[in-house]
Amino acid sequence: MNVHKNARLTLAGRALLAERVAGGWPVTAAALAAAVSTWTAHAWLQRHWQGGERQAP
Repeated sequence: MNVHKNARLTLAGRALLAERVAGGWPVTAAALAAAVSTWTAHAWLQRHWQGGERQAP
């Protein structure tokens, strides 16, 4: 997967976001810690739960 130069989250950052939420963090708190919007966090979590990073555009 190519990550564009302005991407806030790399693959590792997206995995950390998912781990935090799975560990009990509220999505809003995990998004704030990752410096992304709640919408972006929800979008990446949905992709992660549906089959991982390969589902990303």
